[in-house]
Amino acid sequence: MILYNLGMPVNSVSPVTVFAGKGGVGKTTCAAAAALHSAWQGRKTLAISTDATPSLAHIFDEPPHPGPVQVESNLYFQEIGIREARQLWEDRFGRDVYQVFSSFIDLPYADFTEFMSSVLPGLAEEFMVDYIRELCQKGEYDAVVWDTAPLGQTLALLETPSLLGSHLRLAPRIYTHLRAGADTKESILAIIRRWESLSAVDMEFLRSGVDFNIVVIAEALAVNQLEGILAEMDRYGFRVSRLIINNLARDDGSGFLHERSAQQRSYLEMINQRYKGRKITAVPMLPHEIKGLDRIREIETLLFG
Repeated sequence: MILYNLGMPVNSVSPVTVFAGKGGVGKTTCAAAAALHSAWQGRKTLAISTDATPSLAHIFDEPPHPGPVQVESNLYFQEIGIREARQLWEDRFGRDVYQVFSSFIDLPYADFTEFMSSVLPGLAEEFMVDYIRELCQKGEYDAVVWDTAPLGQTLALLETPSLLGSHLRLAPRIYTHLRAGADTKESILAIIRRWESLSAVDMEFLRSGVDFNIVVIAEALAVNQLEGILAEMDRYGFRVSRLIINNLARDDGSGFLHERSAQQRSYLEMINQRYKGRKITAVPMLPHEIKGLDRIREIETLLFG
């Protein structure tokens, strides 16, 4: 399998490009445009969304479908919403996690999964990282463009097995008396170690196999939060290849847009000054909804020129 980094030479090293950001900043639109750009380069490309409320189907102007949908030559998309993510997580991790917690509490599996999905719905995000890693290993696609759910949630959950294992290791007299898993007859500590090991593999995949694009808007809160986001990415050793400043107003001479544009311009200048060493792309606000390939092509041109 040849590995690609979208917008970079074909001998690059990253098969996955991630678009991350707060809700409503336009990361899904940017992901769709990047996937279209990759497909035009002759790469079989999958745009995949793991957001709880995915909107790729809407942007591509296609009906929602549980499996990969072909949009045009070389271009496919797939949405994994809350229901799909919950089922996938249960199939991959649910029994293991249940066996750990059932050592402490007496709760039927159905009640346990209902509790986990309602109180900790983002837990399925851990599976999403592993799912996409395995998808890349299969080599069915030349490039994968990933529209994520809020990243901080995923990162915190990836550390859960390690934190749980560390906690249990501090209490040997407790965990040595825990019963084995009901189905696998594995010891609880062995289950935790296996889960912890898989999480470490997934974290390494995020570090070495993924390029992150952070999408923000030019507003005070977003600019202030950006420093913390980048610091967190650096702490995990993740590669941020580009900052995308989205939805910049165009000054058409009207009072409203003139003032709005001037305000955004000041924040854009602030970002350019703070992050001189990073690639920064400014994307103007368009007068129409981005829906369908013709509209997506407009964003693709703005992102890749």
